[in-house]
Amino acid sequence: QVLLVESGGGSVQAGGSLRLSCAASGWTINSSCMAWFRQGPGKERWEREGIAAIYAGGGSTYYADSVKGRFTISQDNAKNTVYLQMNSLEPEDTAMYYCAADGGCDMTAIQVLGAEEADFQYWGQGTQVTVSS
Repeated sequence: QVLLVESGGGSVQAGGSLRLSCAASGWTINSSCMAWFRQGPGKERWEREGIAAIYAGGGSTYYADSVKGRFTISQDNAKNTVYLQMNSLEPEDTAMYYCAADGGCDMTAIQVLGAEEADFQYWGQGTQVTVSS
């Protein structure tokens, strides 16, 4: 059974930082694509925004324009964990943040077209991030 468990969310003021973690079990991250999505208040699942992705086997990454330069995705294969370092947080970053995994994703396509919810098979339960102004 694949289990992705997010942690690290919380409430911060604008300009602050948080680091989210996604611990995987029943799944080896170093041969798969891992991604972070977020779902803003009032948004539906299909409206989740893919904000960062990484091919943990080779290090290729993708960032949405909305977070580029502020967020960094990384992995620790020994801990089977993916991280999202979030700096210079803005109130617009307030959302539920989800970790996702897929073994058959196309990172080249993701880098061109962005990360879509349908590209990823496995999902965590999410961690809430709230940024106040």
